[in-house]
Amino acid sequence: MRIEKELVLKNKLGLHARPAAMFVQVANKFKSDIFLSKDSQSVNGKSIMGILTLAAEHGSIIHIVIDGPDAESMMSEVVALFESCFREI
Repeated sequence: MRIEKELVLKNKLGLHARPAAMFVQVANKFKSDIFLSKDSQSVNGKSIMGILTLAAEHGSIIHIVIDGPDAESMMSEVVALFESCFREI
């Protein structure tokens, strides 16, 4: 199954090291592949270095594509992470 969603980074500092690590930790719990895109750049969502290269700041729109057997479960956890502002508030 393949699902896509666009999410807005609402935490003040964007996807810096700590939220990127949290994201990778969530992504690696699942078998599905996950890719994040910002503007024209796309990276593997299971790679902290890839996520950091997006330089995604507060207010950035992140396009997420998940493809695999547990895509819906993964997307639910990813959305919850974004909605919690990566627990920075």
